[in-house]
Amino acid sequence: MEGEGGLNSGIRMLRAMRVIEAVGDASIPVSISQLAQRVEIPKATLARLVANLVASGYLSFIPGQRVLVPGPRSVRAALRTLGNGYFRRECRTVLREVVNKLGETCNLVAMDGDCVLYIERVETGAPLRMHLEPGARAPLHCTAGGKLLLSHMETAERTRLVGMLRLERMTLHSIVTPRELTLELERIKAQGWGEDNEEFVAGMVGVAVPVLPPDRAEAVAALVCHAATARASLRELSGNMPTLKLAAKRLSSILMPPA
Repeated sequence: MEGEGGLNSGIRMLRAMRVIEAVGDASIPVSISQLAQRVEIPKATLARLVANLVASGYLSFIPGQRVLVPGPRSVRAALRTLGNGYFRRECRTVLREVVNKLGETCNLVAMDGDCVLYIERVETGAPLRMHLEPGARAPLHCTAGGKLLLSHMETAERTRLVGMLRLERMTLHSIVTPRELTLELERIKAQGWGEDNEEFVAGMVGVAVPVLPPDRAEAVAALVCHAATARASLRELSGNMPTLKLAAKRLSSILMPPA
């Protein structure tokens, strides 16, 4: 009986982790019904689990609504993980090797609500570069990594998020309507990599490849390479896909090591 109790406790813990991860993966708040479809846990069981996670601070309901977002304890854990010295050193090592080979700035980015978050970054030593610190945020709709991560979302969730985004015109090339952005995201999804053709900053282009978990097709992060148009065109930059995809696989093993 004691063994069965330990087994049941382990199952409950794994279920709780799946729920926390599913809410964290969602780019917009999710209801319990939507969550039940993602984690395949019976709704009654899930409701009890969610109540415990909310009470302990791992999940939170948006005030006045029955939709869930990560709670303060989950956010603190995520920030501690991203700030972990070993984690950042390993990611920076991969990025530095790519920068040394390609000669252009590389970033590791992830989606953070309605923005793209720069987790780690190694800059080129060449002039004409865009300076951003890890922790900086940029719009989703006009960056290579942001558009790539949007393209990997489930269609219904992506449609809701695109309808909520503030599609600000950053340059003459920025996409500023939901319809145009949706068409662009479908093109990027089919293409397999993201691009920024002077859409965020005039005179800068970028390409992005997905960092994929071993068992899922939805990207958890993106590896992005930027260049000034004075040094490389978008077409020239996209010729580095083999190098970038290999580095993305290495980053995946750091972010999500095999069990």
